[in-house]
Amino acid sequence: MEHSDPTSGRPHIPVLIGPILDAVGPVSGHWLDGTFGAGGYTRALLEAGAESVTGVDRDPLALEMAAAWAPEYGNRLRLVAGNFSDLDTHADQPLDGIVLDLGVSSMQLDQAARGFSFAKDGPLDMRMAQSGESAADLVNAASEQTLADILYHYGEERASRRIARAIVAARDVAPITTTLQLASIVAGCLPRPKPGQSHPATRSFQAIRIAVNTEFNELIEGLVAAERALKPGGLLAVVTFHSLEDRIVKRFFQNRSGKDAQANRYAPERAEDTARFTLVTKGAVAPDADEIAQNPRSRSSKLRVGRRTTAPAGPVDAAALGVPMLPTSPSYKSRSAKKGHR
Repeated sequence: MEHSDPTSGRPHIPVLIGPILDAVGPVSGHWLDGTFGAGGYTRALLEAGAESVTGVDRDPLALEMAAAWAPEYGNRLRLVAGNFSDLDTHADQPLDGIVLDLGVSSMQLDQAARGFSFAKDGPLDMRMAQSGESAADLVNAASEQTLADILYHYGEERASRRIARAIVAARDVAPITTTLQLASIVAGCLPRPKPGQSHPATRSFQAIRIAVNTEFNELIEGLVAAERALKPGGLLAVVTFHSLEDRIVKRFFQNRSGKDAQANRYAPERAEDTARFTLVTKGAVAPDADEIAQNPRSRSSKLRVGRRTTAPAGPVDAAALGVPMLPTSPSYKSRSAKKGHR
């Protein structure tokens, strides 16, 4: 299902939309698209048979762009400005399904002024909501240790200390204000990539974007909010784009389907071991070769789907889901103390 991306003029193809519709079909009832973006998933759900869809996005531009086509769906489509971490408050009724695409939208990547990409020069911004602390604010004000922690824990960047040191040295000369400026600093700390390898700044840009947008907090709160919002039998489909967020989603479904308890049959049963989801997809679903050829940005994507049970929603332990935490955070210190770390 293709729709034109208003910011680039190219067809907008939702990632893994075929496998999603296969996993959740036949589509019916009331759905929520928690990462509305260019509206690709929302349109696909409406065209597949959803009675209505609530589209949620914290990026004001996403909702502005939708004004050109949303009226064709009438009252079947409702748009809400907000975060998907609050999706249960945005739903106006119990939901039959929720879809979350955790990647940066093509609309954001293709606009140099948004500062998400090092492919084009632009202001170092990266704010999905276009408000609050920007990437430039973070890069120019955070301590060298904090920068190194962000790069290591949120980007799995092994050269985090070297890169943080280079950033601090560069900003002592002049503020770092553009994407290519930062990308050049990072690239100068790493070996030249071989053909086919990703840009040296990829991990660093990912880490800084996650920090600026508090993406892991949003993800955990969004998954728990989805558990509250879905009616029994309702479906939750989540598309991830890197190993850290996929690990969180994988462990969430394992934890909420009772798989953690089944791993140790001698452990006493706990309330949190109650199965709140059953697994629809057995493992992660990846794009096939045709989709990757048609949409190269789908290459790293993975889909996981769960179906809500009748068990009541409950609290979740973020640490048990492997959520990366900075050493300066209270949650990290608490977890370290429990493990006997100093």
